[in-house]
Amino acid sequence: MKDLIPEDMTAWAIARDVNGGTRRALDVLEATQAVIAAREPEVQAFAFYDPRIARAQAEAGPIGPLAGVTVTVKDVIATRDMPTGHNNARYAGQGTGVDAACVDTLRSAGAVILSKSVTTEFAATDRGGKTRNPHDLARTPGGSSSGSAAAVAAGMAAIGLGTQTGGSTIRPASFCGVWGWKPTWGVISREGLKLYSLTCDTLGLYARDLGDFNLLADVYDLDPAPRPSSLSGLRIGVVRPPLWDRVEAPMRNALDTASAQLASAGAVVEDVTLHDDFAALDAAHGTILMREGRAAFLNEARARDDLHADFVAMVANAAGITPEDARAAYRTADLCRARADDLLAGYDAVIAPSACGEAPRGLDKTGDPSMNSFWTLLSVPVVSVPAFTGPSGMPMGISVITRRYADRTALAVAGLSAKVVGGAIA
Repeated sequence: MKDLIPEDMTAWAIARDVNGGTRRALDVLEATQAVIAAREPEVQAFAFYDPRIARAQAEAGPIGPLAGVTVTVKDVIATRDMPTGHNNARYAGQGTGVDAACVDTLRSAGAVILSKSVTTEFAATDRGGKTRNPHDLARTPGGSSSGSAAAVAAGMAAIGLGTQTGGSTIRPASFCGVWGWKPTWGVISREGLKLYSLTCDTLGLYARDLGDFNLLADVYDLDPAPRPSSLSGLRIGVVRPPLWDRVEAPMRNALDTASAQLASAGAVVEDVTLHDDFAALDAAHGTILMREGRAAFLNEARARDDLHADFVAMVANAAGITPEDARAAYRTADLCRARADDLLAGYDAVIAPSACGEAPRGLDKTGDPSMNSFWTLLSVPVVSVPAFTGPSGMPMGISVITRRYADRTALAVAGLSAKVVGGAIA
């Protein structure tokens, strides 16, 4: 499907042309709106879209490194001129009047903030919504950043903003066949994003071309880091995270294939043995989310009596999490982050599955995040490479991971890997 989207609708191509005077931002917007008219009725990626708001931005003649680049924003991220509804009745149609810091930065760089995209409720559940996978409308696009991933995959925006607390950016990227990037925790401000977990909430990004992420890394002023220009001699580790038994055979085969392809390209590839401590990380992640979510949604439970039972149970501490349980979970996270720093220092990057398999059929659930929450709690950068297709012809991504603050290295290795990794998996 992505082959049907013109190459000149990537963010870097748009910015090049608009800044160079060969296209106007309005031309880009009108071409995008034609795609929206054709695809949005079936994909249903948008929570709010007013063509007049987008047109006013484009007609103003934006300038900057993202001049004319169209951006869709997950509907838990504040926007000054559009409602921020959180997929919750209490906030339907409600505006904040201000931009989240990440949106403000994009506007300052010349981006056209196009729309708000569908999220699961408060970006905190695995219940599906109306958005459909552009590759197969009977399948989930993933969650909770479903709308942003689907919109970018369908060509309805150049860039998508999402969030990740468990697997809410990387899993939809894998399911929808686009590039996904969960930066190092804290390197892009989360001011203006709905709070769920201070420990894990991270802005996420989608694009159809890796060059767009390199452009965004500059806009968000990320740390310098080595950017290798060849795979030859790079040390690449292969990680099979805890809960590996949940990974389906096609994704296991994809990881093995990627490993062999990287080795054939000259990389030094080896399996990574994880310390036993990492086995407790998934449970620690769940405890931390329940503990921090209890505080994050307390006001919602107190303000109204129709809050979904999942949130009511979290606020009521139905799981019975004690202070000692929480302290133990935070200790596990701290210990594993330190171990991950040491482990990842021995590799230029490691690779792992971006999801357990292809996007599941049905829209009721958004899929299993167990291959993502591991990395989220470790705070490391993850880049999902849209490399493979599974036996149903659906996309499957491979994640490239580096140590904290080496996002630019992760992007560079992901770009090199994309040139040699991929194929159809039976």
